[in-house]
Amino acid sequence: MPTVGRRRKDSANGLEPRVYPKHGAFYYVHRGGRWEHLGTDQDTANRKARVFNDPDGLYGTVVYWLDRFVIDCEARVKAGTLAQRTLDDYRDAIEISHKKDGTPAATGALRTFFAPPMTPLDITPNHVQLFLATGAKLGRAYRANREKACLSAFMSWLIVSGEVPGLIHNPCMRSAGVVRNPERKRERYVTHDEFREVWAVATRAERLLMELTYRTLQRPESDIILWTTASLVTEAGRRKLDFVQNKTGRQHKIALSPALDELITPPVGNVRKLRDPLVRRLDGGFYTYSGISSMLKRSIDVANERRRARGIEPMPPFGFRDLKGKGATDMYYIAKRPIEDIQQLLGHANKTTTEIYIKQRWRETAEPNMVVMG
Repeated sequence: MPTVGRRRKDSANGLEPRVYPKHGAFYYVHRGGRWEHLGTDQDTANRKARVFNDPDGLYGTVVYWLDRFVIDCEARVKAGTLAQRTLDDYRDAIEISHKKDGTPAATGALRTFFAPPMTPLDITPNHVQLFLATGAKLGRAYRANREKACLSAFMSWLIVSGEVPGLIHNPCMRSAGVVRNPERKRERYVTHDEFREVWAVATRAERLLMELTYRTLQRPESDIILWTTASLVTEAGRRKLDFVQNKTGRQHKIALSPALDELITPPVGNVRKLRDPLVRRLDGGFYTYSGISSMLKRSIDVANERRRARGIEPMPPFGFRDLKGKGATDMYYIAKRPIEDIQQLLGHANKTTTEIYIKQRWRETAEPNMVVMG
């Protein structure tokens, strides 16, 4: 057995110190002798090991614990207790990334703002409010709110884990006086023409996510994009989607229309592999929500170029999430479905929430009261 904690003399295997292969996976041996599973991918194992080894001496700082938080979140995603979409959001808030051309992306705000030597014990509600105000000044108020939510989850994790002695209060909570940046409600109603024009230039994966969002009213970023072939069942001769909503934990079954079933069938095929994503890349892997959202943005740009060529005003941008609102609104106003049916699909706890959700998106011209008097 290799000597625990001693740096290897041979680095030909490309592993970080204290990382050892065992039974087809990689493990990190902590100084107390505990073996921690790092996964089967060597690059991922080395990345996690560098955090544990702390070559830059960041231990105790906010940045050090943020990286540890990401590792813990990865384990929760694997265990099924955290959505991949949530992890992706946390990564954007914590890790500094670069675009394909090498230029920095607009990520890693928490890492930059709470840079060393700041520790978790140093963070006060004033720091959190200043972070939100700075985000608003930079024209990223909405994103700063999401990053603050990540910071709050991070601080709660530290408190529960007991990793930082003396940390007992979360400085991000409203009870601490922190007020997030104001946000406008999502009111975008995508018209039929806009939907059809973008559909015409979209890829199969985009089309499938557009249809699944519009027809099922589920969250594209945390539910639909994670559905696999295991979510497809056949009962009484009908194909259905059988899944658990990530946000509510509720079990749902939604019957597939023939048109939607036909759209799913070609990429899935008759002989299915277990847990292949329904909305999947050409290599068979899962899309990230940010990745497929970028594809939708490009398709909208192409559709708008066609509009300009015809002398038509370009359509405003929209996201997959707006198609969830469109689906609910169309069911109520056009298909005349009972509000209770829409509430069930959306997973709202009460009917009032569903009514607000629908009505804030409807922007058609209202007809006056035509009742004859006398």
